Amino acid sequence: MADPTTTATPAAAADTPAGPKTMDAGKWANKRVYLRLVIYTAGIHAFAGFIMLLFELGNRNK
Repeated sequence: MADPTTTATPAAAADTPAGPKTMDAGKWANKRVYLRLVIYTAGIHAFAGFIMLLFELGNRNK
């Protein structure tokens, strides 16, 4: 007799041929990655601009 925890039932059939649809698969995950990339890039540029501003202000007070 097969183990019921490992046997797939018709109720748990896949939504797509590749497998069930999840929040972490496909386009949604890609959109989140790209959104995070844009946010991190903007944040790093803002931080670098702030550091450059500090150097510029420090150079004026020589």
